[in-house]
Amino acid sequence: MASLSVSSSSTIIDSRAPPSRLASASASSPSCISLPTLPIQSHTRAAKATAYCRKIVRNVVTRATTEVGEAPATTTEAETTELPEIVKTAQEAWEKVDDKYAIGSLAFAGVVALWGSAGMISAIDRLPLVPGVLELVGIGYTGWFTYKNLVFKPDREALFEKVKSTYKDILGSS
Repeated sequence: MASLSVSSSSTIIDSRAPPSRLASASASSPSCISLPTLPIQSHTRAAKATAYCRKIVRNVVTRATTEVGEAPATTTEAETTELPEIVKTAQEAWEKVDDKYAIGSLAFAGVVALWGSAGMISAIDRLPLVPGVLELVGIGYTGWFTYKNLVFKPDREALFEKVKSTYKDILGSS
């Protein structure tokens, strides 16, 4: 078995040469290894880029040469579908807003507050006894609220009126 050694000219010696080389080579002549050459990919990349550019140019020329009243041959599904009613309503409401900067700032602050509160709740949830205590408090408050406001009809009607008046106060009486 040949040993791994470095000759005086700093050549790497392969101790596991293929059997045909070992049989033909003598024990005193070491065999050198070399790395395989990498395939040249620049030609294939250039060809792909050229084909892609030609495709884009063909599409641009096709669209540029169509008549003004003539529609392109292909229509996408997104162009034929209508927007949902809620999206149209939201777009109309956004167009009516005078101070878009303030609304955008409030929306951003709301997202940051939601993210921060989720992190705070996650941190509290990791404490040993707090989640169990908070769950008991939540169950107790839900029971008390249900008994006080939802069980009897006069209390339920008073709650609904209070919710409606709060709704009108927030949105305004239009």
